[in-house]
Amino acid sequence: MKLNILGSAKDDLIEGYYFYEQQQRGIGHYFLESLYLDIQDLISTAGIHPIVFNHFHRKLSNKFPFAIYYQTDQQEINVYAVLDCRKKPTWIRSKLK
Repeated sequence: MKLNILGSAKDDLIEGYYFYEQQQRGIGHYFLESLYLDIQDLISTAGIHPIVFNHFHRKLSNKFPFAIYYQTDQQEINVYAVLDCRKKPTWIRSKLK
């Protein structure tokens, strides 16, 4: 199965990187490594996560308060967003439209 990280999700990852890097140097890199491992895990687990907002599956990150929003079919997994779970649900919904 092919895994695609769309531009919107890449932007979310970069934003998260800068946020954590400002907190403490090096944490941003750890954030990216952790989230990319969580995303890579979708190759074997895609489709088992609950469906939320607009037919997106939501996989929670193992180490950070972030969720990976994706859709899948028989051949591809498309990651649309990687969002901070501490945000208001209305903000998350608006990002997934």
